[in-house]
Amino acid sequence: MSDIFDLFKKLFPSTDAPAGEMEYIIAGLGNPGRKYENSRHNAGWMTVDYLAEKMGVKVDRIKFKSTCGDGTLAGKRVLLLKPQTFMNRSGEAVVEAMGFYKIPPERVIVLFDDISLPPGKIRIRRKGSDGGHNGMKNIIYLSGKDAFPRVKIGVGAKPGPEWDLADWVLSSFSDAEAKEMGGAIENAYRALELMVRGDIDGAMGQYNGQ
Repeated sequence: MSDIFDLFKKLFPSTDAPAGEMEYIIAGLGNPGRKYENSRHNAGWMTVDYLAEKMGVKVDRIKFKSTCGDGTLAGKRVLLLKPQTFMNRSGEAVVEAMGFYKIPPERVIVLFDDISLPPGKIRIRRKGSDGGHNGMKNIIYLSGKDAFPRVKIGVGAKPGPEWDLADWVLSSFSDAEAKEMGGAIENAYRALELMVRGDIDGAMGQYNGQ
């Protein structure tokens, strides 16, 4: 009976176990729901969607409180992660995936929106504080680490003091801004290729401010 059971396990391995070695996690932060689809706060999700298209990957598997998919980027096996927890609880998803694959923060790249950068610009950092971003804040809090490489994607500052910050980051891009965002997301993709090769300095030198 045990021989039959062992054969069954070989023929039909559990989908809960990682197949091979996952080398990186790329987590794009955002909010689930149609009303948030094209909002500034979902710039991280937009970048993951673009990356998935370039990699030929579907981000449609439900796991780690996320939709996810895995494939190869620059010769490295990468998990693409879109937390479904809402922004302020992004750490629940990211830390769960890290624990499952035993991946350290240095190989978890987080993509998120930054109001201090204009649309079309990105900024790469090797590690650091949350910078006031609630999604990043939760990831650092739950992991106890701040050594996450990150790509900040500019979404523009609020137009004036009359704007509530929450309303601003949940607003949609204008047509002109959307065009600028396309360039930023392409640059983020190119930067990520360098980052998973271990060349964060090269990515920073080439793409920061671009």
